Amino acid sequence: MMLFAISSAAVVMLVQFAVVYRGPPPGSGPMPIARIAEALRTGRVPAAPQGQAITLTLSPTDRFPHGDERASLERDRAIAILIPVPPQDVRGYYQWPGGDPEQDIHGSFAIARRTPDGWLVASFTRAPALGRWRLAILQWMLLTLGILSLLAWAAARRISRPIRRLAEAATRARLGAPEMIPLQGPREIRELGRAMEAMQARILQQAENRTVMLAAMAHDLGTPLSRLAFWVEQLPDAARERAVADIGEMRAMLAATLRFTRDDRAHGEMVRLDLGSVIESLADDLSTAGKPVTAEPGPRMVLVGDLPALRRLFGNLVENAIRYGQVAEIWWMLNAGQGEIFVDDRGPGFDLAHAETLFAPFVRGENSRNRATGGTGLGLAIVRSIVELHGGTVTLQNRPGGAGGRVRVCLPLAT
Repeated sequence: MMLFAISSAAVVMLVQFAVVYRGPPPGSGPMPIARIAEALRTGRVPAAPQGQAITLTLSPTDRFPHGDERASLERDRAIAILIPVPPQDVRGYYQWPGGDPEQDIHGSFAIARRTPDGWLVASFTRAPALGRWRLAILQWMLLTLGILSLLAWAAARRISRPIRRLAEAATRARLGAPEMIPLQGPREIRELGRAMEAMQARILQQAENRTVMLAAMAHDLGTPLSRLAFWVEQLPDAARERAVADIGEMRAMLAATLRFTRDDRAHGEMVRLDLGSVIESLADDLSTAGKPVTAEPGPRMVLVGDLPALRRLFGNLVENAIRYGQVAEIWWMLNAGQGEIFVDDRGPGFDLAHAETLFAPFVRGENSRNRATGGTGLGLAIVRSIVELHGGTVTLQNRPGGAGGRVRVCLPLAT
Protein backbone atom coordinates (compact mmCIF):
# COMPACT_ATOMS: atom_id res chain seq x y z
CA MET A 1 0.00 0.00 0.00
CA MET A 2 2.77 2.40 0.93
CA LEU A 3 4.70 1.57 -2.24
CA PHE A 4 1.55 2.12 -4.31
CA ALA A 5 0.97 5.56 -2.77
CA ILE A 6 4.60 6.61 -3.23
CA SER A 7 4.70 5.29 -6.80
CA SER A 8 1.52 7.17 -7.67
CA ALA A 9 2.92 10.42 -6.26
CA ALA A 10 6.22 9.89 -8.09
CA VAL A 11 4.45 9.30 -11.42
CA VAL A 12 2.33 12.43 -11.00
CA MET A 13 5.37 14.55 -10.19
CA LEU A 14 7.37 13.16 -13.10
CA VAL A 15 4.52 14.04 -15.46
CA GLN A 16 4.38 17.56 -14.01
CA PHE A 17 8.12 17.98 -14.37
CA ALA A 18 8.00 16.74 -17.97
CA VAL A 19 5.37 19.36 -18.76
CA VAL A 20 7.44 22.07 -17.11
CA TYR A 21 10.62 20.85 -18.80
CA ARG A 22 9.08 21.14 -22.27
CA GLY A 23 7.84 24.67 -21.63
CA PRO A 24 9.84 27.90 -21.83
CA PRO A 25 11.69 29.24 -18.78
CA PRO A 26 9.83 31.85 -16.74
CA GLY A 27 10.19 35.39 -18.18
CA SER A 28 11.52 33.99 -21.45
CA GLY A 29 8.73 34.64 -23.89
CA PRO A 30 9.11 35.42 -27.61
CA MET A 31 11.71 38.06 -28.52
CA PRO A 32 10.22 41.15 -30.28
CA ILE A 33 11.93 41.77 -33.64
CA ALA A 34 11.73 45.53 -32.93
CA ARG A 35 14.09 45.13 -29.98
CA ILE A 36 16.52 43.16 -32.16
CA ALA A 37 16.38 45.81 -34.87
CA GLU A 38 17.03 48.56 -32.29
CA ALA A 39 20.10 46.72 -30.96
CA LEU A 40 21.51 46.27 -34.46
CA ARG A 41 20.77 49.92 -35.41
CA THR A 42 22.22 51.58 -32.31
CA GLY A 43 24.88 49.02 -31.33
CA ARG A 44 23.57 49.09 -27.78
CA VAL A 45 21.68 46.45 -25.82
CA PRO A 46 18.19 47.74 -25.02
CA ALA A 47 16.53 47.20 -21.68
CA ALA A 48 14.63 43.89 -21.60
CA PRO A 49 12.79 41.70 -19.09
CA GLN A 50 14.72 39.05 -17.19
CA GLY A 51 15.54 36.13 -19.43
CA GLN A 52 15.45 38.18 -22.67
CA ALA A 53 18.92 39.78 -22.65
CA ILE A 54 20.50 40.19 -26.12
CA THR A 55 24.25 39.76 -26.59
CA LEU A 56 26.05 42.03 -29.12
CA THR A 57 29.37 41.02 -30.65
CA LEU A 58 31.37 42.46 -33.55
CA SER A 59 32.97 40.06 -36.00
CA PRO A 60 35.56 42.06 -38.07
CA THR A 61 35.17 39.97 -41.21
CA ASP A 62 33.19 40.16 -44.39
CA ARG A 63 31.64 36.73 -43.77
CA PHE A 64 28.79 36.11 -41.39
CA PRO A 65 30.30 33.78 -38.79
CA HIS A 66 27.21 31.58 -38.28
CA GLY A 67 26.67 30.71 -41.90
CA ASP A 68 23.24 30.82 -43.49
CA GLU A 69 22.21 27.20 -43.86
CA ARG A 70 19.11 27.76 -41.72
CA ALA A 71 18.47 31.38 -42.66
CA SER A 72 14.97 32.81 -43.02
CA LEU A 73 15.16 35.42 -45.78
CA GLU A 74 11.67 36.78 -45.11
CA ARG A 75 12.48 37.46 -41.46
CA ASP A 76 15.84 38.98 -42.46
CA ARG A 77 13.99 41.40 -44.78
CA ALA A 78 11.50 42.30 -42.03
CA ILE A 79 14.33 43.16 -39.61
CA ALA A 80 16.24 45.06 -42.36
CA ILE A 81 13.17 47.22 -42.97
CA LEU A 82 12.98 48.06 -39.24
CA ILE A 83 16.68 49.08 -38.97
CA PRO A 84 16.51 50.27 -41.92
CA VAL A 85 19.28 48.80 -44.14
CA PRO A 86 19.35 46.91 -47.44
CA PRO A 87 18.08 43.30 -47.06
CA GLN A 88 21.44 41.86 -48.15
CA ASP A 89 23.08 43.50 -45.12
CA VAL A 90 21.04 41.38 -42.65
CA ARG A 91 21.44 37.67 -42.15
CA GLY A 92 19.98 35.51 -39.41
CA TYR A 93 20.30 32.04 -37.92
CA TYR A 94 17.16 30.88 -36.13
CA GLN A 95 16.45 27.87 -33.94
CA TRP A 96 12.92 27.73 -35.37
CA PRO A 97 12.91 29.57 -38.70
CA GLY A 98 9.27 28.85 -39.52
CA GLY A 99 6.23 30.99 -38.72
CA ASP A 100 5.22 34.53 -39.66
CA PRO A 101 8.46 36.50 -40.37
CA GLU A 102 6.95 39.69 -38.98
CA GLN A 103 6.06 38.08 -35.65
CA ASP A 104 8.29 37.85 -32.60
CA ILE A 105 11.04 35.23 -32.55
CA HIS A 106 10.83 32.06 -30.47
CA GLY A 107 13.92 30.14 -29.48
CA SER A 108 17.60 30.94 -29.88
CA PHE A 109 18.88 33.09 -32.75
CA ALA A 110 21.91 34.95 -34.10
CA ILE A 111 21.16 37.91 -36.42
CA ALA A 112 23.95 39.98 -38.01
CA ARG A 113 24.04 43.41 -39.69
CA ARG A 114 26.85 44.29 -42.06
CA THR A 115 28.81 47.38 -40.95
CA PRO A 116 32.03 48.99 -42.21
CA ASP A 117 33.90 47.29 -39.36
CA GLY A 118 32.43 43.81 -39.98
CA TRP A 119 29.32 41.96 -38.87
CA LEU A 120 27.50 43.19 -35.77
CA VAL A 121 25.85 40.08 -34.33
CA ALA A 122 22.87 40.17 -31.97
CA SER A 123 22.41 36.76 -30.41
CA PHE A 124 20.22 35.15 -27.82
CA THR A 125 20.55 31.63 -26.36
CA ARG A 126 17.96 29.87 -24.31
CA ALA A 127 18.85 28.65 -20.84
CA PRO A 128 20.37 25.12 -20.59
CA ALA A 129 18.07 22.10 -20.39
CA LEU A 130 18.41 21.94 -16.58
CA GLY A 131 18.71 25.59 -15.75
CA ARG A 132 18.50 27.07 -12.29
CA TRP A 133 14.73 27.39 -12.33
CA ARG A 134 14.18 23.83 -13.51
CA LEU A 135 16.58 22.49 -10.88
CA ALA A 136 14.70 24.48 -8.24
CA ILE A 137 11.39 23.00 -9.39
CA LEU A 138 12.90 19.51 -9.37
CA GLN A 139 14.24 20.01 -5.84
CA TRP A 140 10.86 21.17 -4.58
CA MET A 141 9.20 18.20 -6.26
CA LEU A 142 11.65 15.80 -4.63
CA LEU A 143 11.07 17.46 -1.26
CA THR A 144 7.31 17.14 -1.73
CA LEU A 145 7.75 13.49 -2.71
CA GLY A 146 9.77 12.89 0.47
CA ILE A 147 7.06 14.47 2.62
CA LEU A 148 4.35 12.47 0.85
CA SER A 149 6.41 9.31 1.31
CA LEU A 150 6.61 9.90 5.06
CA LEU A 151 2.87 10.53 5.24
CA ALA A 152 2.15 7.43 3.14
CA TRP A 153 4.47 5.36 5.34
CA ALA A 154 2.71 6.59 8.48
CA ALA A 155 -0.74 5.90 7.01
CA ALA A 156 0.27 2.45 5.75
CA ARG A 157 1.80 1.59 9.11
CA ARG A 158 -1.33 2.71 10.94
CA ILE A 159 -3.43 0.46 8.71
CA SER A 160 -1.08 -2.52 8.46
CA ARG A 161 -0.27 -2.82 12.18
CA PRO A 162 -3.81 -3.88 13.26
CA ILE A 163 -4.04 -6.16 10.20
CA ARG A 164 -0.77 -7.81 11.19
CA ARG A 165 -2.06 -8.27 14.74
CA LEU A 166 -5.22 -9.89 13.40
CA ALA A 167 -3.13 -12.24 11.26
CA GLU A 168 -0.96 -13.21 14.23
CA ALA A 169 -4.02 -13.84 16.38
CA ALA A 170 -5.60 -15.98 13.65
CA THR A 171 -2.35 -17.98 13.39
CA ARG A 172 -2.26 -18.67 17.14
CA ALA A 173 -5.95 -19.55 17.45
CA ARG A 174 -6.82 -23.24 17.67
CA LEU A 175 -9.42 -25.52 19.18
CA GLY A 176 -9.30 -25.43 22.94
CA ALA A 177 -7.13 -22.30 22.89
CA PRO A 178 -9.32 -19.35 21.90
CA GLU A 179 -7.27 -16.30 21.04
CA MET A 180 -8.11 -12.77 22.09
CA ILE A 181 -8.82 -10.89 18.85
CA PRO A 182 -7.48 -7.30 18.93
CA LEU A 183 -10.15 -4.72 18.14
CA GLN A 184 -8.00 -1.72 17.27
CA GLY A 185 -7.39 0.46 14.24
CA PRO A 186 -9.79 1.92 11.67
CA ARG A 187 -13.48 1.07 11.69
CA GLU A 188 -13.15 -1.56 8.94
CA ILE A 189 -10.39 -3.36 10.88
CA ARG A 190 -12.51 -3.37 14.05
CA GLU A 191 -15.43 -4.82 12.12
CA LEU A 192 -13.13 -7.52 10.72
CA GLY A 193 -11.91 -8.31 14.24
CA ARG A 194 -15.47 -8.66 15.54
CA ALA A 195 -16.31 -10.96 12.61
CA MET A 196 -13.25 -13.10 13.44
CA GLU A 197 -14.35 -13.28 17.09
CA ALA A 198 -17.79 -14.47 16.04
CA MET A 199 -16.27 -17.01 13.65
CA GLN A 200 -13.96 -18.32 16.37
CA ALA A 201 -16.89 -18.70 18.77
CA ARG A 202 -18.87 -20.65 16.15
CA ILE A 203 -15.92 -22.96 15.45
CA LEU A 204 -15.39 -23.63 19.15
CA GLN A 205 -19.09 -24.34 19.60
CA GLN A 206 -19.07 -26.77 16.67
CA ALA A 207 -16.00 -28.52 18.10
CA GLU A 208 -17.72 -28.83 21.46
CA ASN A 209 -20.80 -30.28 19.77
CA ARG A 210 -18.59 -32.72 17.88
CA THR A 211 -16.93 -33.89 21.09
CA VAL A 212 -20.27 -34.36 22.81
CA MET A 213 -21.57 -36.30 19.81
CA LEU A 214 -18.52 -38.57 19.71
CA ALA A 215 -18.70 -39.20 23.43
CA ALA A 216 -22.38 -40.13 23.10
CA MET A 217 -21.61 -42.43 20.17
CA ALA A 218 -18.81 -44.13 22.10
CA HIS A 219 -21.11 -44.61 25.08
CA ASP A 220 -23.97 -45.93 22.96
CA LEU A 221 -21.68 -48.25 21.02
CA GLY A 222 -20.30 -49.69 24.25
CA THR A 223 -23.55 -51.50 25.01
CA PRO A 224 -23.89 -53.41 21.71
CA LEU A 225 -20.16 -54.18 21.79
CA SER A 226 -20.58 -55.71 25.24
CA ARG A 227 -23.49 -57.80 23.98
CA LEU A 228 -21.42 -58.89 21.00
CA ALA A 229 -18.59 -59.88 23.33
CA PHE A 230 -21.06 -61.98 25.34
CA TRP A 231 -22.33 -63.81 22.26
CA VAL A 232 -18.79 -64.21 20.92
CA GLU A 233 -17.93 -66.36 23.93
CA GLN A 234 -20.20 -69.05 22.52
CA LEU A 235 -18.32 -69.32 19.23
CA PRO A 236 -15.68 -71.97 18.49
CA ASP A 237 -12.18 -71.14 19.68
CA ALA A 238 -10.71 -70.06 16.31
CA ALA A 239 -13.66 -67.82 15.42
CA ARG A 240 -13.91 -66.51 18.98
CA GLU A 241 -10.30 -65.32 18.99
CA ARG A 242 -10.74 -63.40 15.72
CA ALA A 243 -14.02 -61.85 16.88
CA VAL A 244 -12.56 -60.82 20.25
CA ALA A 245 -9.61 -59.21 18.46
CA ASP A 246 -11.96 -57.24 16.17
CA ILE A 247 -14.08 -56.05 19.10
CA GLY A 248 -10.94 -55.02 20.99
CA GLU A 249 -9.73 -53.07 17.97
CA MET A 250 -13.08 -51.28 17.70
CA ARG A 251 -12.95 -50.30 21.38
CA ALA A 252 -9.36 -49.08 20.98
CA MET A 253 -10.33 -46.97 17.97
CA LEU A 254 -13.23 -45.41 19.86
CA ALA A 255 -11.00 -44.62 22.85
CA ALA A 256 -8.27 -43.15 20.61
CA THR A 257 -10.81 -41.03 18.76
CA LEU A 258 -12.19 -39.57 21.96
CA ARG A 259 -8.71 -38.95 23.33
CA PHE A 260 -7.63 -37.22 20.11
CA THR A 261 -10.73 -35.03 20.12
CA ARG A 262 -10.20 -33.97 23.72
CA ASP A 263 -6.48 -33.33 23.23
CA ASP A 264 -7.19 -31.23 20.14
CA ARG A 265 -9.38 -28.93 22.22
CA ALA A 266 -7.36 -28.42 25.38
CA HIS A 267 -3.80 -28.09 26.55
CA GLY A 268 -2.02 -27.68 29.84
CA GLU A 269 -0.09 -24.81 31.31
CA MET A 270 2.46 -23.14 29.04
CA VAL A 271 5.76 -22.84 30.91
CA ARG A 272 9.34 -21.92 30.05
CA LEU A 273 11.43 -25.07 29.59
CA ASP A 274 14.55 -26.51 28.01
CA LEU A 275 13.30 -28.74 25.21
CA GLY A 276 16.67 -30.51 24.91
CA SER A 277 16.40 -31.68 28.51
CA VAL A 278 12.82 -32.84 27.91
CA ILE A 279 13.91 -34.92 24.91
CA GLU A 280 16.88 -36.40 26.74
CA SER A 281 14.69 -37.32 29.72
CA LEU A 282 12.11 -38.94 27.41
CA ALA A 283 14.83 -40.89 25.59
CA ASP A 284 16.31 -42.10 28.90
CA ASP A 285 12.90 -43.29 30.12
CA LEU A 286 12.16 -45.17 26.89
CA SER A 287 15.67 -46.60 26.71
CA THR A 288 15.35 -47.89 30.29
CA ALA A 289 12.09 -49.54 29.24
CA GLY A 290 14.01 -51.42 26.53
CA LYS A 291 13.14 -49.21 23.56
CA PRO A 292 15.88 -48.74 20.89
CA VAL A 293 16.01 -44.94 21.13
CA THR A 294 19.01 -42.60 21.37
CA ALA A 295 19.23 -38.81 21.80
CA GLU A 296 22.38 -37.03 20.65
CA PRO A 297 23.16 -34.07 22.95
CA GLY A 298 22.79 -30.71 21.26
CA PRO A 299 22.57 -26.97 21.97
CA ARG A 300 20.24 -25.56 24.60
CA MET A 301 16.67 -24.97 23.32
CA VAL A 302 14.54 -22.79 25.60
CA LEU A 303 10.90 -22.26 24.65
CA VAL A 304 7.49 -21.73 26.21
CA GLY A 305 5.39 -24.84 25.89
CA ASP A 306 3.13 -27.49 27.39
CA LEU A 307 5.46 -30.09 28.94
CA PRO A 308 3.10 -33.12 28.85
CA ALA A 309 2.06 -32.28 25.29
CA LEU A 310 5.68 -32.02 24.15
CA ARG A 311 6.54 -35.35 25.73
CA ARG A 312 3.58 -36.91 23.97
CA LEU A 313 4.65 -35.26 20.68
CA PHE A 314 8.11 -36.79 20.69
CA GLY A 315 6.83 -40.00 22.29
CA ASN A 316 4.55 -40.51 19.28
CA LEU A 317 7.40 -39.82 16.86
CA VAL A 318 9.69 -42.26 18.68
CA GLU A 319 6.95 -44.89 18.74
CA ASN A 320 6.36 -44.54 14.99
CA ALA A 321 10.10 -44.62 14.25
CA ILE A 322 10.56 -47.84 16.24
CA ARG A 323 7.43 -49.48 14.83
CA TYR A 324 8.24 -48.78 11.17
CA GLY A 325 12.01 -48.24 11.25
CA GLN A 326 13.36 -50.47 14.05
CA VAL A 327 15.16 -47.61 15.90
CA ALA A 328 14.66 -43.94 16.79
CA GLU A 329 17.58 -41.51 16.67
CA ILE A 330 16.92 -37.96 17.92
CA TRP A 331 19.17 -34.93 17.34
CA TRP A 332 18.63 -31.19 17.09
CA MET A 333 20.17 -27.84 16.20
CA LEU A 334 19.35 -24.12 16.28
CA ASN A 335 18.49 -22.17 13.14
CA ALA A 336 17.30 -18.54 12.87
CA GLY A 337 15.57 -18.37 16.25
CA GLN A 338 14.04 -21.83 15.93
CA GLY A 339 14.86 -25.23 17.28
CA GLU A 340 14.99 -27.94 14.61
CA ILE A 341 14.51 -31.43 16.01
CA PHE A 342 15.01 -34.52 13.83
CA VAL A 343 13.75 -38.03 14.56
CA ASP A 344 15.45 -40.56 12.25
CA ASP A 345 14.70 -44.24 11.70
CA ARG A 346 16.14 -47.02 9.54
CA GLY A 347 12.97 -48.11 7.83
CA PRO A 348 11.80 -47.83 4.22
CA GLY A 349 11.22 -44.08 4.52
CA PHE A 350 8.24 -42.04 3.35
CA ASP A 351 6.53 -41.63 0.02
CA LEU A 352 7.02 -37.86 -0.19
CA ALA A 353 4.35 -37.53 -2.87
CA HIS A 354 1.74 -38.54 -0.26
CA ALA A 355 3.55 -37.37 2.89
CA GLU A 356 1.05 -34.61 3.65
CA THR A 357 -1.88 -37.02 3.76
CA LEU A 358 -0.22 -39.01 6.57
CA PHE A 359 -0.96 -36.14 8.97
CA ALA A 360 -4.72 -36.55 8.47
CA PRO A 361 -6.56 -38.51 11.21
CA PHE A 362 -6.97 -42.27 10.59
CA VAL A 363 -4.70 -42.21 7.52
CA ARG A 364 -1.86 -44.71 7.22
CA GLY A 365 0.53 -45.38 4.35
CA GLU A 366 -0.09 -48.38 2.12
CA ASN A 367 3.43 -49.81 2.19
CA SER A 368 4.44 -49.92 5.84
CA ARG A 369 1.68 -48.28 7.84
CA ASN A 370 -1.02 -50.94 7.44
CA ARG A 371 -3.37 -52.61 9.90
CA ALA A 372 -0.92 -55.40 10.60
CA THR A 373 1.51 -52.98 12.18
CA GLY A 374 -1.07 -51.72 14.68
CA GLY A 375 -2.08 -48.18 15.50
CA THR A 376 -5.15 -46.16 14.59
CA GLY A 377 -3.59 -43.61 12.27
CA LEU A 378 -3.81 -40.79 14.82
CA GLY A 379 -0.14 -40.55 15.83
CA LEU A 380 0.98 -37.99 13.25
CA ALA A 381 -2.32 -36.10 13.49
CA ILE A 382 -1.68 -35.62 17.22
CA VAL A 383 1.92 -34.61 16.47
CA ARG A 384 0.83 -31.88 14.07
CA SER A 385 -1.84 -30.65 16.48
CA ILE A 386 0.73 -30.22 19.28
CA VAL A 387 3.31 -28.63 16.96
CA GLU A 388 0.79 -26.08 15.71
CA LEU A 389 -0.21 -25.35 19.31
CA HIS A 390 3.38 -24.21 19.87
CA GLY A 391 3.51 -22.19 16.62
CA GLY A 392 5.80 -24.62 14.79
CA THR A 393 5.82 -26.86 11.74
CA VAL A 394 6.42 -30.57 11.13
CA THR A 395 7.48 -32.21 7.86
CA LEU A 396 8.29 -35.73 6.69
CA GLN A 397 11.59 -36.32 4.90
CA ASN A 398 13.91 -39.15 3.93
CA ARG A 399 17.44 -39.48 5.21
CA PRO A 400 20.21 -38.84 2.67
CA GLY A 401 21.16 -41.96 0.75
CA GLY A 402 17.84 -43.69 1.39
CA ALA A 403 18.90 -44.85 4.86
CA GLY A 404 15.46 -44.41 6.41
CA GLY A 405 12.78 -41.86 7.22
CA ARG A 406 13.14 -38.54 9.02
CA VAL A 407 10.64 -36.31 10.79
CA ARG A 408 11.66 -32.64 11.12
CA VAL A 409 9.99 -30.52 13.81
CA CYS A 410 10.60 -26.75 13.95
CA LEU A 411 9.55 -24.88 17.09
CA PRO A 412 10.10 -21.15 17.82
CA LEU A 413 12.42 -20.46 20.72
CA ALA A 414 11.66 -18.06 23.57
CA THR A 415 13.14 -14.58 23.26
